[in-house]
Amino acid sequence: MSAPIALTIAGSDSSGGAGIQADIKAMSALGVYAASVITALTAQNTCKVHSIFPVSTDFIQDQLYTVFEDLNVKAIKIGMLGTPDIISSVADVLKHYPQIPVVLDPVMVAKSGDKLLQDDAVASLKENLLPLAEIITPNLPEAAVLTGKKEPTSIQEMKDMLAALQVISPKAILLKGGHLDGDKSDDLLFDGQNEICLSSERINTKNSHGTGCTLSAAIASGIAKGFSLLEAVNAAKEYLTEALRHADHLEIGKGHGPVHHFHANWKV
Repeated sequence: MSAPIALTIAGSDSSGGAGIQADIKAMSALGVYAASVITALTAQNTCKVHSIFPVSTDFIQDQLYTVFEDLNVKAIKIGMLGTPDIISSVADVLKHYPQIPVVLDPVMVAKSGDKLLQDDAVASLKENLLPLAEIITPNLPEAAVLTGKKEPTSIQEMKDMLAALQVISPKAILLKGGHLDGDKSDDLLFDGQNEICLSSERINTKNSHGTGCTLSAAIASGIAKGFSLLEAVNAAKEYLTEALRHADHLEIGKGHGPVHHFHANWKV
């Protein structure tokens, strides 16, 4: 058996609910072998991010080149990068591997509200990495920061924001509408030609730590398995919805607990 391989480039979450740990769990649950490049260590739990320790850019690049020289990576997911230097160092390596699709989740703030991306790193992200991405997956606050526009409060305003996002990330965009009100969670997918509204049930749970990481990792998993972009996004949304539906079966921490990545495998 030759398993499809996906690579996650992200920060470590010591509580296991987001970041590298969430990515590896999601990829594994979906039948994909997960390789990882760690960009930062975080001391965090379900309530807060206590501290962040960035990994040196030289070591990040060493991790990347070492993985690529041996593993047949079919898709890359990028999460927390943190600083302008880390962003540019990752971009410098990925420019040598344009054949590998990149799913970029512009991680800026943790579920606890703690900042995970330095203010001066946004410009570097827009200049160096967004143009390399096959698809970006911003939520509404992230999209507002990236475009400098007001955060959307409706589906129509989300549609209006797509044009500004296309300027800085010209391939595909999944604009996530989870911050809107209502009993549906509506996302907008622009695949380079068409705008597609993807609707799913909104799950009422406080245990949503790692949702963005999980969704982008699941999209990368689908791409690694040979799915089309639309198939990968649809499958990822279905997986995340079920992970949220079963999140309350886990009792992890006192704050925003994690989604249940292994809901289909564990008998709770």
